[in-house]
Formats: sequence, structure tokens, C-alpha cells
Amino acid sequence: MTARAPTAADRPGRGIYLAIVAATLLTAAIGAFASLDAKDFYQSLNQPAWAPPPTVFGPVWSVLYAMMAAAACLVVKRAGAQASMPALRLYGLQLVLNAIWTWLFFHWHIGALAFAEVLLLLAAVIATARAFWAWRPLAGALLLPYAAWVAFASALTLAMWRLNPAVL
Repeated sequence: MTARAPTAADRPGRGIYLAIVAATLLTAAIGAFASLDAKDFYQSLNQPAWAPPPTVFGPVWSVLYAMMAAAACLVVKRAGAQASMPALRLYGLQLVLNAIWTWLFFHWHIGALAFAEVLLLLAAVIATARAFWAWRPLAGALLLPYAAWVAFASALTLAMWRLNPAVL
């Protein structure tokens, strides 16, 4: 991939930016729907001492989703619609994995699969950050808090699964 500014012919229209924001919001909504009872379920689990209170998750995810969408838009602006497609495919993959984890853990209570899946999500987030960084370092940097949060979520998922084998 060659990092170059888009020409007039491949400058993105507003539609791609709207699609990025819509896909990100849809992911958030799918996750929110799967976790309607998450607070009660989360509080019912045996937790490690370092587990955050349930009130932390909503604000953290709101900020992360905004940063994710902003990062993707920055890549499109720099690379152009066509050239950014490989990076946007990674972005889409991590969105799908993001939504699936919430269903696995909070809705279906499948700890082992949730842990395996969150590791895939972490790999996808790191790959997306690297792809974004190649086009626009700021875009890659905007995904670093997300990667850190997913790494933390990976450790928390493993701990919760191990502490609650009958439930997860």
C-alpha cells in the first residue's frame, strides 16, 4: 500500500463517511441490545478484584466508538475511497467481532467461546490500527485505546470464565 493523497477522481463522497458512522453505530446498537441485562448478569458473577464496576462500560464504549469512527474517516480522507478499502475491510471485520463478543458473553453466556473470540477481536483491532497507521498515524493512534481496552477485556473475560465455570 502506498500512502498518497487521493486525486480529485477518488476523493470520497459523504456517503462513505455516513456508512462508517452508521456501521459503527449499528455495532454499538447490536452490542447494547445483546447486553440489555448485562448489568445484573455482570454483578451476579464472581469477579476478580480488578474488575471495573458496570457503570464504567457505557461511557468507555461511547468514547471508543467515536474514536473508531473518527479514525476510519481520517483514513478515507487521506487515502481516498478506493485505496482505503483494504483497511476498511479490517475495520468492518473488527466491528463484526466486536458485536459477536457481546452476544457470546452477555446474552448466550458462553465463556470459552467469548474468550477465544475476544482474542480474535484483539488481533483484528491491532491489524486495523496498523493498516490505519500506514495511511495516517493519527488514525492508528486513535485505535490504541481501543486495543488496550480489548486487551483488558480479554484478561477480564478469561478471569470471569475461570471464576464462573457453572455460569459461563
